[in-house]
Formats: sequence, structure tokens, C-alpha cells
Amino acid sequence: MASDPTSIAVSDDVKAIVKDKEAAGLAPVLSSTVEDDDLGVSADGRSPTDEELHTLRRIPDKIPWSIYTIAFVELCERFSYYGTTAVFTNFIQQKLPDNSTTGASYDIENGQAGALGLGQRTSFSLTTFNAFWQYTMPLFGAYVADSWLGRYRTIGAALGIDIIGHILLIISGLPPVIKNPNGALAAFTLGIITMGVGTGGFKPNVNPLIVEQLDLERMVIRTLPTGERVIVDPAATASRVYHYFYLFINLGALAGQLSMVYCEHYVGFWLSYTLPTIMLCFCPLVMLWGRRRYKRVPPAGSVLGRAFKIFALANKGRWSLNPVKTYKNLHDGTFWENVKPSKIQNKPKWMDFNDAWVDEVRRGFNACAVFMWYPLFWLCYNQINNNLISQAATMKLGGVPNDVLTNLNPFALIIMIPLMDTLVFPALRKLRINFTPIKRIAAGYFVAASAMIWACVLQYYLYQKSECGNHASGNMLGPDGAELLGSDGKAIKCPNVEISVWAQTGSYVLIAFSEILASITSLEYAHSKAPANMRSMVQSVCLFMNAISSAIGFALVPLAGDPLLVWNYGVVAIAAAIGGLCFWLQFRGLDAQEDELNMLPKGDVGGNSSEPQAYEKKDSVA
Repeated sequence: MASDPTSIAVSDDVKAIVKDKEAAGLAPVLSSTVEDDDLGVSADGRSPTDEELHTLRRIPDKIPWSIYTIAFVELCERFSYYGTTAVFTNFIQQKLPDNSTTGASYDIENGQAGALGLGQRTSFSLTTFNAFWQYTMPLFGAYVADSWLGRYRTIGAALGIDIIGHILLIISGLPPVIKNPNGALAAFTLGIITMGVGTGGFKPNVNPLIVEQLDLERMVIRTLPTGERVIVDPAATASRVYHYFYLFINLGALAGQLSMVYCEHYVGFWLSYTLPTIMLCFCPLVMLWGRRRYKRVPPAGSVLGRAFKIFALANKGRWSLNPVKTYKNLHDGTFWENVKPSKIQNKPKWMDFNDAWVDEVRRGFNACAVFMWYPLFWLCYNQINNNLISQAATMKLGGVPNDVLTNLNPFALIIMIPLMDTLVFPALRKLRINFTPIKRIAAGYFVAASAMIWACVLQYYLYQKSECGNHASGNMLGPDGAELLGSDGKAIKCPNVEISVWAQTGSYVLIAFSEILASITSLEYAHSKAPANMRSMVQSVCLFMNAISSAIGFALVPLAGDPLLVWNYGVVAIAAAIGGLCFWLQFRGLDAQEDELNMLPKGDVGGNSSEPQAYEKKDSVA
């Protein structure tokens, strides 16, 4: 062993390489330091040492071209989803315009598209139910993928179901059906339920599928052409992939929302539902093309059951009527250590895994705990799908449909994501500022809260300037409190407030920035912290937080209308700020463990490593 001062400290991974070589008689016994040549590996390609982890700059790896085809599938699916949901509020809330058979408004400047005329609270309730349903079904879709069909086949089946749901929406918007509100409502409701089943099979599986196309699983040292030695970090690579994946999501969302609200306004709801359905039909074609080109991880059977059995066993004997004792028992540092197979003498039959897989499960449960505060974040985001659209309907539109402003959100994301990825995040890495996932998520809560403060202040001024006071979205009232009637005998709607609808810009841009910090980070965190054979399930738990947020949103229905909308936005802002503070206080300790958690060895279950085993990729056309 050389004693040269340029020798470096050996990381655990490098020691494992040496140990394997010693066992095979290929390497000498080493001390605590070793040179690259002594290991039989070059400086490029080996794991970093502890010192290098703290001194070298981290960069992402190259992104394979196959990832962009999966991102295109997501773009088409999100075009179909957001293109239809963008017109849900008007379809449910607003009345069918006079002399219209499609829901389109013939008054281009000041007209309002509509169909069912059920009011703002009903609209809020149904759109909130849709969000709840769309983000509950991923739990089922993830279980099917991880245990039975695998991600690829589950996505294929889900897309077929999703197309059926979209066809039902088309039926609800057809002129012969839209004249019958009850029939249209029935077809619409059945459509969103069917769409939810399809989305549930698609969303939790496409997220991990796209990152599983990456080759690099561990941090390695690489020398750049400039001579600089850097760490190629899979976490940084996954972060870049998910940022551009989110960019594709919002390209689809922007195109879908922007075009469909004009289709609704000028042609009718049937077209707003038909064009997204056509886009969705491209998804199965691309997936079929990639059948033999994508890395496909086979299902692992009932792994989820084993994980919960480990968790139940770890809890055994730790609970007491004394809450202080219970807390100490659960946080004594042995919760997961005591259920590792090496620590149990008479192992049950279901314990066919090694200690490393228990560590992976522990990391996965920690990730799920991180997501528990997310419902308070999604409360803010969900306002852009209903209440902010209704708020816009009371403002000076200038010929712009009230639901077109929602496109400021994806438009802002399309601009900010490349800027953050190419300028801000690399600059932070060069300055050796480790903007960890936990820090990003916490910051996202406070930015989302500021977006709701913007909406709250704007709503206050709308009430101040409206001729109807704090009933700006209702009908005009006389001195006796009765509705004023026009010459046609119909109630006179309150005139729109002379505040431009573009005053909402701040709320949408701030929400977009908060998504970069919190939403995108949740995707990469779910992927990097989950066991390889439970990635869909952990992703589904992340998505399920939006469903819980929708359930909480039902409690806010009484505030979702005049004269309480100022309170609505204020309560949501306070909730997000409290959520961000509590999140940081609870999980700030995970910052120090970030590299340790990401570098855990792969576990073995049932004699099979949880390392993704890809099907052979073939060059032939599927």
C-alpha cells in the first residue's frame, strides 16, 4: 500500500469493492486509505469518498432520448386532462346562454359560456370531488403495477379506460344532451369517475417509469474535459429529468387549457371535450412503439404486504397508555434495527428479505411521512381550478374568457423551469450551496401562502369596488334586499368590477414558483427514497395527498362564495404557512442524512434484488 500523501480515504462502497476482490484473490488487504490504481478502478467511475462528497461539485448525468418519448406521452395525457378540466367550472356553474345549444356564448366581448347553471358552490363541490377521485385512484393503480401487471402494462390498460371516460364527457356536451341538464350531469359525472380510474393507473406509474430509463444508480467520480473532477449524482439527474418532465406536463396543460377555453367560448363544450380525446389517443400508439425499447421492471408480487408486516412488527410492544413512554419507545433508534432478519432468530416465512431491504423500506416510510403535510400545500394550488376562475368572472375581462387566466400558471412554469435548471440550480451548486429537497419543499409552502395572500387582497378590493358590495358574483339587489329584475323579467347580474382580470397574474405566477420548489421535488423525492419494487406505491402516496387536500377543501365549501371569499383565501394562506413551518421543524434533520439515504445498498426480496431488472432492449421496431 502506497503511503503517498495523494492517497484518499476509502468510502464504504470502495471498501466493498476491495473486499470482493480480496475474496477472489484479486486485491491486497488495504488500510483506511487507498489510491485509485490500487483498487483496479480509475478515478472516473468509482464512488466518491466522504471528503469528495463535501468538496466536489455535483452534476447531472446525460438524459437518454427514450425519456423524451415518455414525456411526450405525459404531455398528451395532460393536454387531455387539463383541456377538459379547464372548462369544468363554467360547464357546471354557469347557465346555458340564451339561444345557445352548445354552451358557447354569442356575446364575444361580455358573454359567458355555460351549460348546467348549478352555481359556484356546486361547481366547487364537483371539481373538488373530481380532484379527490383523480388522486385517490393512484393507490389502486400503484398496487396493481407493483404487484401484478408491472408499470408498462398498467399504463396501457389505464389509457384505454381514460379514453372511455373522455368519450362520456363528449356525450355530456353534445347539443341534444346539453339541453337536458339532468342527462348531461349524469354523463358528465360518469365520465369523470371513469377518467379517475384511468388516471389512477397512469400517474403513479409514468413518474417512476421515466426515471427508470436512466442508467446511473450510484454517485460516481468523473473528470470533465476542463480537468475538473466532479461527482455525477443520480439525484441531480433525477431532479433534472423531473424538471423537464414537469415542463412537458405544463406544455400539454397550457396548450390544452388555452385552446379548450376558446373552443368552449366560441364553439361549444362538445369540441372542448373532443380535441383532448383525440390527443389522448396518441398515447397508446407511442407506448406500443416503445414496448421493446423501454426498460421495464417486472412486478415483484406482494412486496407491499411484507412492508406493512415489517412496520407492524416494528411497532409491537412500543405503544403505551403513557404518551411520553410511547414517544420514547418509537424514537429510541431501534425501531427498524430490531426487525432486520439478522436480528431475529426464528424468522417467519414471509421474512424472505435481507437487512438492506429493511433499510429501503425505512427510507420509503420516511418519504411517505414527508408527504403528510402536502395537503396544506395543495389547498393553495387547488384554488386555481375553481375559486380563482370564479373570481375572474367578476372582473373586467376585455373579451378574454374568465378561465383563460389559469394558463398563466403553466406559462410561468414553462419559462421558470429552464431558468431554474440552467441558471439558478447550477449556480447554487457552483457556490457549494446544497439546496436540499427538504429546504426546497419548505420554501414552496411559504411561496404558495404568498400566492393566496395576493388573491385575498385582490378579493377585498373587488368587494370594495363592486356595485353589489360583497356579493360581486351575484345579482343586483334593491333597497329592500330583493333581486332587481330587468325588462325581460330576469334578475339583473351584478356588473363586472372595473379591475382588470390580469391583476390575478401574481397569484398564478407565485403558485407556479411554489410548484417548482414543492411539487417537482416531491416527484424526485418519492422516486429516490422508495424501494425499487415499491416506487409506484410511494408515488401514489405522494399523489394521494392531493386527494386529502380535496377532502379538506370540502370543509371550505361554506367559504367558497360571497360574501366570505376573503376569508376563504386568508384561511388557505394561513394553513399553508403553518404547514411549511411544521414541515421544516419536523424534517429539517433529514437534510444531514440526504446522501446517506440516497446511497443505501439495494435490498433483496424473495431471493431477487430490488435492483431494477430491465427487460432486454431491442432495436427492432415493436
